Amino acid sequence: MKRDKNLVWRRVDAAGLDLKGLKVAVVGGTGGLGRAISHLLASRGASVTVVGQTFRDSGVPGIEFLQEDLSLMSEAQRVAAALPAETLDLVVLTTGIFAAPTRQETAEGLERDMAVSYLSRLVLVRGMAPRLGKHRSAAPMKPRVFIMGYPGTGQAGSLGDLNAEKSYSGMAVHMNTVAGNEMLVIDSAKRYANASFFGLNPGLIKTNIRSNFLGEGSLRFRFIEWMIGLLAPSAETYAETVTPLLVSPDLEGHSGAMFDKKGDAILPSAKLTDDHVRAFLADSEALVARANVRVSNH
Repeated sequence: MKRDKNLVWRRVDAAGLDLKGLKVAVVGGTGGLGRAISHLLASRGASVTVVGQTFRDSGVPGIEFLQEDLSLMSEAQRVAAALPAETLDLVVLTTGIFAAPTRQETAEGLERDMAVSYLSRLVLVRGMAPRLGKHRSAAPMKPRVFIMGYPGTGQAGSLGDLNAEKSYSGMAVHMNTVAGNEMLVIDSAKRYANASFFGLNPGLIKTNIRSNFLGEGSLRFRFIEWMIGLLAPSAETYAETVTPLLVSPDLEGHSGAMFDKKGDAILPSAKLTDDHVRAFLADSEALVARANVRVSNH
């Protein structure tokens, strides 16, 4: 990853943030990084709606729950309609998995990692973006959408078989989701002037995201996560780093920017030309349409 030296933001202590009145949706906020970020936002006074499958924070002040299975495009479409985009200040998309060693398919016929980690986000963004901020008054910043993945790592994605039906490699599929999420930031920043879009690259952090690839509860999974826990920051530490970034006034006017695990601005992947982004998103939209869901192009 290469630093973007043209964007520097003033860092503040997360413990000193006053976020009363901030309205937030965290998709994937029931576990891992999403849960850590949700907890910190709520502890500073924000009203947070978390979207996921298993709610673990009943009774936590400031956190509400919307249960959905985001492996399904129909459910992602329903979430986009159900969330109050018009009044939201901040949307954080963290939901994701790693592709399994052998191909998995959702009930809608989509490769599971592609569906959960990327296509559901495409459906959510396209469904919510035109409505973002419409009913906010005197807000100090445009509504913001942060898309978590691994931007800036040079992944361009491979066109022609996004659903991995011709051939399957778990790592290749996951790299397609990595590329897709970065392109979703780039495209959305150009497509929607009413909101700001940013990419987050948290690096390697101990969570359950690798359980699908390594085998949940397996000895290999437990050992690798133990090693990651020794060498990498915790989800809570990352939340303390990134939460001030989410609300920093210095990001205004920088839609499309990407940030690494330390919160430093990074340059987008060089291979993501305008033509390539258009072609990849067209393939993605066609794949979503196979699940009888159509995403807006406006």
